[in-house]
Amino acid sequence: MPRPAAITGLLVAQHVVERTMVAASTDDGQQLIALNEVYVGHHSHQSARYRLSSPDGLPARQSSSGILVGTGTGSTGWCRSAWQERHSPLALPAPTDPALCWFVREAWPSPATGTDSTEGLLKAPDTLAITAESDLVVFGDGMESDTLAVGWGQRIEIGVAPIKLHLVA
Repeated sequence: MPRPAAITGLLVAQHVVERTMVAASTDDGQQLIALNEVYVGHHSHQSARYRLSSPDGLPARQSSSGILVGTGTGSTGWCRSAWQERHSPLALPAPTDPALCWFVREAWPSPATGTDSTEGLLKAPDTLAITAESDLVVFGDGMESDTLAVGWGQRIEIGVAPIKLHLVA
């Protein structure tokens, strides 16, 4: 029996678009890959304490309601909200750009923590390194039920994922 034209046409007309993804890995071997963004912070979104090391800055001790690291696909959602709220001059990546944007949510200045490093761009192979100074969780794409648990002193590295999502159009 011959195939319907619609099915044959689909097979011929396929076009694949690659989308950048974000990867988080911990020093004990846990890994997570997401299409939109990765959140690092306290499980209830209260104040999280950590040391942040970005490729363009010195390590900084911070307390905030978490860190978002997003792809160009994710820069239309949660990351865009953080970007708009602070009127950031940062150019958000496009969905196919091999880059990530990152934002510290509500950084709290104190005698022990600062707010100097709160946003930036990451291009492979650069990573954002976070050392936990409280219990933290890491989840991707808003799926809080699928988390990496991180304890005091553990290190998390976040960067462009080594794999890409293949979107068939």
